Amino acid sequence: MAKGTWVVIDQRDGKIRKVSLELICKAREFGDEVAAVVMGSGIEGLAAEIGKYGADKVYVVDDAKFAQYNTGAYAAQLAAMAKKYEPATILFGHSAMGKDLAPRTAQKLEAGLVTDCTAVEFDGGKLTFTRPIYAGKAFAKVNVDTAPVMATIRANIYDLTEAPKSPEVIKADVAVSDADMYQNVKEFIATVSSRPELTEANYVVSGGRGAKGPEGFVMLGELADIFGAAVGASRAAVDSGWIDNQYQVGQTGKVVNPILYVAAGISGAIQHVAGMSSSKNIVAINKDPEAAIFNVSDFGIVGDMHAVIPEVIKLLKK
Repeated sequence: MAKGTWVVIDQRDGKIRKVSLELICKAREFGDEVAAVVMGSGIEGLAAEIGKYGADKVYVVDDAKFAQYNTGAYAAQLAAMAKKYEPATILFGHSAMGKDLAPRTAQKLEAGLVTDCTAVEFDGGKLTFTRPIYAGKAFAKVNVDTAPVMATIRANIYDLTEAPKSPEVIKADVAVSDADMYQNVKEFIATVSSRPELTEANYVVSGGRGAKGPEGFVMLGELADIFGAAVGASRAAVDSGWIDNQYQVGQTGKVVNPILYVAAGISGAIQHVAGMSSSKNIVAINKDPEAAIFNVSDFGIVGDMHAVIPEVIKLLKK
């Protein structure tokens, strides 16, 4: 009989993404067993960190085959474990890994999957997921009738609250064949930055066409560094070559959900809004008083960002 909630841990080089721990905290509210599944190489020690947030069990798959994320290997392993242990629910962070792994695993299990969720409610023994539709213009309430129930959840939706336990650690058998290893990672080159990762940042400063060039993003970076923010961008700025596409926020970029989102020189096209509309507080700076971004902002400044931002930087430095 299906039982409990699994949270698939998104980790790289032994560092767990915050969204995975947020989901463990949320899963504790469901009133059933909470288990984490962590795959990698040399990662057995992560069980203790996961236990700090209230996991009852930690399934550890520790093998050289999982040293780097590999779609085929991870999906085959997770599907085999789900068939063996029969969890009622499997949750993933809506991260690059989660967005890739969840649908492939769901296909193998012939299970329903809800993606890009902004809320999860547990009532009457059933989970109801909320997700944006029509590029964020509306929200749908979704139930899954197949088993296991599967979903990807955005980062920064739930608070991290410790509830230390000594979880039962289960070393799962490797269930991956050579045929599953159809991807071969030749090299992984990490980008090094002192700023927080965009999708998990509490504060984000983004620029658009109003940045007028790469120098505009140098200025936005200075503002971001004052209060430990990540830097983002609209597609227009990325397509203009002013900033790398890894910083793009929107329907075809990354989805962010920070406490504070500063949109500087961004018009507010629906494709961009789809990636940041769930932010807790949105501050818009645009010289066009009719710009669509003001329709979704909590605070607005009508003015040229090149005049406004330097003044904001001066005030914050004081």
